[in-house]
Amino acid sequence: MFEGPVQDLIDELGRLPGIGPKSAQRLAFHLLGAEEADITRLQDALGRVKVGVVFCEVCGNVSEKQRCRICADARRDATLVCVVEEPKDVMAVERTREFRGRYHVLGGALDPMGGIGPDQLRIRELLRRIGGQETEGGEREPEIAEVILAMDPNTEGEATATYLVRLLRDFPGLSVTKLASGLPMGGDLEFADELTLGRALAGRRPTSP
Repeated sequence: MFEGPVQDLIDELGRLPGIGPKSAQRLAFHLLGAEEADITRLQDALGRVKVGVVFCEVCGNVSEKQRCRICADARRDATLVCVVEEPKDVMAVERTREFRGRYHVLGGALDPMGGIGPDQLRIRELLRRIGGQETEGGEREPEIAEVILAMDPNTEGEATATYLVRLLRDFPGLSVTKLASGLPMGGDLEFADELTLGRALAGRRPTSP
């Protein structure tokens, strides 16, 4: 245990996901030895994240404006929607350069043991989008023709995909597909390499209830 502010910093860094006690300690001492200008830039970046970043009103992705750049891009296919768990998964799919539709970010996956049920996810918003929603100008966006379920290949992701299939199967004319095999079970979408994820996206298959 270190004294005062140093231990406080280590404790706070250790609360971040993926940061263990040793990593937190290394980061803390790196920051202690950093130039004041570097610390100021870090403080400014953290401040801007809290006040300058919102969630897109359409898809739920992180954005600087009410609509993210993908939802605001008229060149993207609004009839094709890829459903992912987190904003980081949007970037994973974008890196493949295989997808030219839009996204819907759920904000997590079903996890009853962790207290995350359907009401804690952006599922109602997805159902509203499928029938076509009005833009700010009063125009209706095109109806969604295909929903691609791109959940993480783990227990929670599979449970979420199964739940969504049951909800979406009653929408007439809607195609619901899942990523093809090739993604390792128990992994996270964001860590899949571009080639594997791109092939899984291109080879997506219809779902069955």
